[in-house]
Amino acid sequence: MRAFPNEVIHMAETKKFAMVVSEGSFDKAMMAMMMANTAASMGIETHVFYTFFGLKLLKKGAKPKMPGMMRLFTGMMIKKMKGIGIDGYQEQMDMAKELGVKIYACNTSMSMMGIKQEDLIDGITVLGAAAFLDIGTDSDMQLFIG
Repeated sequence: MRAFPNEVIHMAETKKFAMVVSEGSFDKAMMAMMMANTAASMGIETHVFYTFFGLKLLKKGAKPKMPGMMRLFTGMMIKKMKGIGIDGYQEQMDMAKELGVKIYACNTSMSMMGIKQEDLIDGITVLGAAAFLDIGTDSDMQLFIG
């Protein structure tokens, strides 16, 4: 093996991904989880901030539904997704936590919506918008789902 004493070896920096979820419908919930899990599986440090109506996705027993008139087709969509190997919302959330996705609830929105820490599933960090903006501005990519 040939040595290159003057060569500097640069380690690749871990990429960072920040996402905001502001709606709680099934399509937004699944999109956020699939994006977060894909990024984390690729070795990307992933942060997801839930605010406003997105907070309901973090509540214990959350079962998001399709929006509007499409609500009636939620079960059909879940069955179709399972048929092609896509896990449901709760399984996706469990996977995100296993993969190390950092999940945050907006403390201001929680106060406004009357949601308490004990209403949330385990593993959620309550954070202010300014703290999340710090994470977001230091990220390689940002995404807003709303």
